Amino acid sequence: MFFDTQKAGMAKRISAWLLDIILLAVAATGFAVVVSMAVGFDKTSDRLEAYYDYYESEYGINLGITEEESAALTPEEEAKYYKAFEVMDADEGLIKTYRLTVNLSLVILSLAILLAYLLTEFAVPLFFGNGQTIGKKIFGLCLMQKDQTKLKPLALAVRTLLGKYAVETMIPALMMVMLLGGMIGSTATMAIGLLLAIQILVMYRSPVNAAIHDVFAATVVVDMKSQKIFDDLKAKEEYKIRMEKGL
Repeated sequence: MFFDTQKAGMAKRISAWLLDIILLAVAATGFAVVVSMAVGFDKTSDRLEAYYDYYESEYGINLGITEEESAALTPEEEAKYYKAFEVMDADEGLIKTYRLTVNLSLVILSLAILLAYLLTEFAVPLFFGNGQTIGKKIFGLCLMQKDQTKLKPLALAVRTLLGKYAVETMIPALMMVMLLGGMIGSTATMAIGLLLAIQILVMYRSPVNAAIHDVFAATVVVDMKSQKIFDDLKAKEEYKIRMEKGL
């Protein structure tokens, strides 16, 4: 039927998603290089490394020691490490440089991913029309609103920035950064697992297998060839009347 939603097959959606993820990663890497140069990350990183080199030389320690190597230290060697860490913790220049390095890393990560999303998931779909990324274009998929009307730019922005970038990418990314940095423990893993569970549940419960970003934007991924998409609700109603009259 012309008024049925021709939802895209999962095999095509996954294939398009994998290709788009690869392109997103390439774009994010390129943007990260540009942003890191713009904020002078290398200089800050070099200053932090200089601090570490100084303390390693001053106390005869290796700050890159593994857990196995740490367990094998003699009491005298452990004392050197404790003394070095005590002095390092009191070094305001080192602490300031470390915090600046971490903050710049987060800025570069978030901004690079944001710019990559704006390019691959917003600018490119606007150029192709019907919300087609390069992956969707290749596999014959497109986007429409749930009411079968053409995708609205505002909906595409919500889908990209709120759904894909903020909720589905940055929340897990920041959780991982905090987990690896020792700032939080099992809470990060639980948060990521909960978000994944919600994503799976939303897609399972939705008749069109809509992901979180599609729910936010009221969009549907459909098959380009078989789906009838209307300019607006008025055009849809007029088309329905013509069909009923057999015109």
